[in-house]
Amino acid sequence: MSIKRKRRFHAEVATSSLSDIMFFLLLFFLIISTLANPNVIKMTLPKSKSNDKTNKQYISLSVTEDKKFYIDKQPVSFEALETTLMSKMNAKKDQTVIVRIPFNLQVQDLVDVLQIGVRNNLKFVIATSPK
Repeated sequence: MSIKRKRRFHAEVATSSLSDIMFFLLLFFLIISTLANPNVIKMTLPKSKSNDKTNKQYISLSVTEDKKFYIDKQPVSFEALETTLMSKMNAKKDQTVIVRIPFNLQVQDLVDVLQIGVRNNLKFVIATSPK
């Protein structure tokens, strides 16, 4: 005499932990995306074949097409550029200044900015976009 079960076995997938994992992944990507590069002013940069990365210790110096100067997204006049830059550099001596300047400005505008670095013995790097 064989005994038959009234209920058949049904396979189940526990999905309660998947919602927790998806929530943590969503939080992770939201936090990482805001930390990517928050202090950048949009402009068209000169092109170059190599695009090396700098260290995390940097100060962003941006020049717009209408010759407005920004240090870490804060507007600065050209006359106060050197003093503001030196006050930012006093905090950490090993910082690099990344110069973001549009490709269509004159070379003299770039030279004027780079002369500040030469006078104060600072490390300047010109930001470019890949070709």
